Amino acid sequence: MFNNTLNLLFGDSLSLGVAEWTWNYNYTRYHPMEEISSWMDSVEKWNPNLVSSLVYGQTYEKRDIKLLKVGLPEPEGLEKKAMWVDCGIHAREWIAPAFCQWFVKEIVQSYNKSDVRLTKFLQKIDLYVTPVLNVDGYMYSWTNQSNRLWRKSRSLPPPGCGCHGVDLNRNFNANWGTVGVSDDCCANTYCGVSPTSEPEAKAVTDFVGKRVDQILCYLTIHSSGQLILLPYGHPQITAPNYEELVSVGKAAASEMKKLYGMEYTVGTSPQVLYANSGSSRDWARLLGIPFSYTFELRDKGEFGHLLPEEQIQPACEEAYVGVTSILTYVFDKTFHNDTLPNAATARVRVTGFGGVVMTTLATLLVTVGSV
Repeated sequence: MFNNTLNLLFGDSLSLGVAEWTWNYNYTRYHPMEEISSWMDSVEKWNPNLVSSLVYGQTYEKRDIKLLKVGLPEPEGLEKKAMWVDCGIHAREWIAPAFCQWFVKEIVQSYNKSDVRLTKFLQKIDLYVTPVLNVDGYMYSWTNQSNRLWRKSRSLPPPGCGCHGVDLNRNFNANWGTVGVSDDCCANTYCGVSPTSEPEAKAVTDFVGKRVDQILCYLTIHSSGQLILLPYGHPQITAPNYEELVSVGKAAASEMKKLYGMEYTVGTSPQVLYANSGSSRDWARLLGIPFSYTFELRDKGEFGHLLPEEQIQPACEEAYVGVTSILTYVFDKTFHNDTLPNAATARVRVTGFGGVVMTTLATLLVTVGSV
């Protein structure tokens, strides 16, 4: 059903091509943080009735973490729902911030007051888009070629270690420190000294956590591998709506393949990649947000995190189709009065521990040996 309504909701935006926006911004090359910040200011300036910005935290090096909120007033003054998209949690994954910029551009270009479906969507849903979450790390990856593949944040190391930074996608309070992490601060998967020890992870936790009843969908954009990952990274925990998450993810992958023939694999991280813990995706689902996915964009190994600029456009176009496929499904389900999982209580299947466990948020964060 939702595949048929995709273009009705978000418009046939791909037919618009990659025409430069009002301020002549080039969406087919990578941009340093200063240019991305200026672009965010311009988006807000030129679209004041649709786009606003919000600083919701600071990095370890005291730089602002800023999102763009895209939406229209709710006609009856009712509380709106929201959907979250973040990019750039890993510094070296430059295609991710490129996509968040592309995504905002396409939504704003597609917006038309006479388009009833899109107007309704933007009246009911606020899109929270963070183009670069790991600002310090992203800026560091631009300093010179030897730092280009830097992944982590830039926080100071703990006593007795000489390596900066934490893998922010191992620092969320979701089975933290149990699988797929390292306690070696020099490792790329170093999870920090405690859950949300890093200000970037805490900023997301605080902002999203206060809006858990509002946010319906949580998407975090990464590279590479061409994957759509769903909760959970822990191999012994299954999301309560696992089958639906798989179905919606596969529908998105199918839409993506139609553009350039690129295959995107759908599944949990242990199924298609490796087990991990402390991810923002898992944290969002444990919190009670019913739809939570990680997108791993192009490619499958030829270039990895050094994806050439000539692939930005096709990578972003197929990612846009995949993301909007999921957003459309969630929108249609929510506003056709289908039941969504309750944010306060979730049913989690834990395999290998003797059946189905009913739990609340207070006991959702399962750790090895404590179930």
